[in-house]
Amino acid sequence: MNTSYSSLNSFQTCPLRYKFSAIDKIKPGKKSPEAVFGSIIHSTMQFIHTGSFILPTQKEALNHFSQKWNPDVFTNEFQERAAFAQGIKIVQSYYKNNDPHDIKIVDIESRFSVDLKHNGEIHLISGIIDRIDKVEDGYEIIDYKTARKLPAQSHVDDNLQLLIYLLAFLKRYPQLAKTPEKIKLSLYFLKHDTKLSTTKTLSQLKDETEKILNLLDEIKDSSFEPQTSPLCDWCDYQEICPMWKHKFKEEISVTDAEKNTIIQKYLDLQTEAKEIRIEIGQLQKSLLGIMEGEEVDRLFSGDKIVSKIHRQTFKYNERKLKEILERKKLWDQVNKVNLVQLNKVLKVLPSQDRRAVEKLKKLKSESYGLSVKQGSK
Repeated sequence: MNTSYSSLNSFQTCPLRYKFSAIDKIKPGKKSPEAVFGSIIHSTMQFIHTGSFILPTQKEALNHFSQKWNPDVFTNEFQERAAFAQGIKIVQSYYKNNDPHDIKIVDIESRFSVDLKHNGEIHLISGIIDRIDKVEDGYEIIDYKTARKLPAQSHVDDNLQLLIYLLAFLKRYPQLAKTPEKIKLSLYFLKHDTKLSTTKTLSQLKDETEKILNLLDEIKDSSFEPQTSPLCDWCDYQEICPMWKHKFKEEISVTDAEKNTIIQKYLDLQTEAKEIRIEIGQLQKSLLGIMEGEEVDRLFSGDKIVSKIHRQTFKYNERKLKEILERKKLWDQVNKVNLVQLNKVLKVLPSQDRRAVEKLKKLKSESYGLSVKQGSK
């Protein structure tokens, strides 16, 4: 399989999006404003660190950014002006906190391909590393990010992109393969002017490489079902995605007026039902208060009886409970699979064992419901 980090990340976000892009080779339409902004910032960062003896000044970098700017991709003038101002601020902050002359660049926009052998197959992962620096204790791999939010440290520690970059770097410098902890892995969040870093031990590198191989197996066995998430708002394939089909459908079974009437009625009833549930809860509290005051467990109204129901749930010391029941050969009758824990275990199982467990699944029940949310666009 020939792939890239962006394709693997696309599969993790939505398998169907991966299929559209990597398998069907459907080219996306116009890039989103966020994607264009990120490309221009990356180009500017590359420009800042390019030069033999004299590197560009801040003024020259700002001029480069301005020349690359494309206002046509933005939906309105306010959005365009805000984005341009943010780009200017990123460049100014970068120069304020970094002196390009003090940075020992090994490579910029470094293209790579790394091969992974697995189950008799060779998988090729290709990509581009934004920057590689020589630092005091070794090397540093840096990827620029223009994300609006600054993630937690765990996002960097578990980052698939940095893991792939490290594998590519070690292929380039095999003499460092036994000491991967000397290579710092960093995500530079430019909007926050903050760099989050991590390292990998030899043991961690081996274990996490197995996760990539498991992901490749998952792609190989996938039926590429669509997976909705907030990221759908930025997807280039909405118009051909079955989960968004109705939004773009021209011939529909009902008119817009009829559809909107049904939707509004549904939403009104949802609100009414919520209010009723709240009122029922308040009445129940009043009735229980009456029962407690009169020291009774039932209230009578005509031929109706309202009774107090006493519900209790318990938890046990599972280890000791298991010891007792196993002696009587009864443990198997009460032991149930904890699906939350099972899903966690499946993520770290070898791919062969994970597929074997998946084959054990049987559909117990199936139901359909509705949910309501406020769209972000």
